[in-house]
Amino acid sequence: MGSEWVLDAVLAIILLICVITDVKSRLIYNKVVFPGLAAAFVLQAVTDGGAGLLQAAGGFAVGLALLLIPFLTGGMGAGDVKLLALVGAFKGTMFVLVAGVYMAVIGAGMALAALLIRRGALGRLQWTAYYLAGMRSGIALPLDLRGTFTSIGYPYGVAIAGGAICAMLF
Repeated sequence: MGSEWVLDAVLAIILLICVITDVKSRLIYNKVVFPGLAAAFVLQAVTDGGAGLLQAAGGFAVGLALLLIPFLTGGMGAGDVKLLALVGAFKGTMFVLVAGVYMAVIGAGMALAALLIRRGALGRLQWTAYYLAGMRSGIALPLDLRGTFTSIGYPYGVAIAGGAICAMLF
């Protein structure tokens, strides 16, 4: 496991590049992700042989699966899915699951921040409070917030990278 720092360093560099491009242009480029995937499989094979390849394949599959449904429903970009699969390929199944939990917490915080800083946030919070109070009282209030939440976009690559870095540190 002395080569673990090499995997961490290469992954951190790739994550940094992807965060920069995601924040700047809202894209995670294949020309970064695909060579990164190849590097993950090669490094895993060199450091741990066949077991490393299995670890990379398992992590890749789990990382891909974690974000596949949000992607298929239109809530996530393909670059985000590939980036989490890349994290799994570098670090394995258990790591990508832990990183996924951190990623979800960071992503939820980003979503809340996006909702709060967007115009009309006070009105949305007020209607949400009315709706929840109505539900508690057994009154069904119409909650028509079409486009309010789904139109908010933010670079989820930041949450993925943050989750991976948290998983490395903790």
